[in-house]
Amino acid sequence: MRKFLINVNGTKYEVEVEEIDAKAAAAKAPEAPKAAPAPAAAPKAAGAGEKVAAPMPGNILSVAVKEGDTVKEGQQLMILEAMKMENEILAPCAGKVTSIAVAKGSTVESGSLLCTIA
Repeated sequence: MRKFLINVNGTKYEVEVEEIDAKAAAAKAPEAPKAAPAPAAAPKAAGAGEKVAAPMPGNILSVAVKEGDTVKEGQQLMILEAMKMENEILAPCAGKVTSIAVAKGSTVESGSLLCTIA
């Protein structure tokens, strides 16, 4: 064990570090990286019209419209839960919902396609 004194923003910390020789480090095999989980469902192809994208990563709590519905500008399309807060996703324009790319319970990333309005 070796001791070091580290200064972080004016606060001093005493740290002990254990030295590992090359033989011991080589004997410990690194863990294989885990494969990423497969996506729950492949996103549907986008319909024609204005695309509505997720403003942040989160989970879809509910979808208030279905394909073929006519919506007004500002109408609630779905609710996205992000950081334990419910965010309403509103229609950016009036028109007809031509496609919905997510379902209740879906996990989305920032910028993911949610639906399309024509």
